[in-house]
Amino acid sequence: MNDERARDDELPLRERKKRETRQRISDVATGLFAERGFDAVTVAEVARAAGVSPMTVFNYFPRKEDLFLDRIPQAAELFAAAVHDRAPDESPLTALRRLALRLLDEGHPLSGVGERFPRFYRIVLASPSLRSRVRECVEEVERALAAALAAAGTADPQLLAALTVAAYRTVFVTSARRLLAGDPVAEVARDHRARLATAFTALERAEGTASGG
Repeated sequence: MNDERARDDELPLRERKKRETRQRISDVATGLFAERGFDAVTVAEVARAAGVSPMTVFNYFPRKEDLFLDRIPQAAELFAAAVHDRAPDESPLTALRRLALRLLDEGHPLSGVGERFPRFYRIVLASPSLRSRVRECVEEVERALAAALAAAGTADPQLLAALTVAAYRTVFVTSARRLLAGDPVAEVARDHRARLATAFTALERAEGTASGG
């Protein structure tokens, strides 16, 4: 999270203000959704509470669901960047493993593990439109990763992207269910790390077998 703030500080003032406005709108929306439920809150109410116009809200968030799932574009960017920016001698899967573990260590929202996440999961589960949008978002991340893997010259990038996203999602969902059940966050985080390691080891083994390694 400190790295994110440092990068934001390097942006031009206009861009920083746009990001601050976007974050304020999202934070206000999340508070209203948590209080009343996603489906009971309108975009007009979010705009009024955030002190902006409905048009401004839609300029930042094309769909109401994106007000709550505001980290998905970042997820696609991070997965793709991990592949694009890896060291010359580093494989894409090694870079993606490193990213997944870093997000967990930082307590990043995309890690899915932390004290605040049960509330997030309950809001999603209570809304059919949010659940549908989550499925679409997973596909968007998968497409972004496949494009990055293709650019890196990976054999069958679509398949590897699908397997990687499916593995990450499986670990994520298991941890979410445990947090909703009231399991201790530290214990869930420890097991989350172990399951990530197991998942990426399996992916690396499968890729090696497929390539004849």
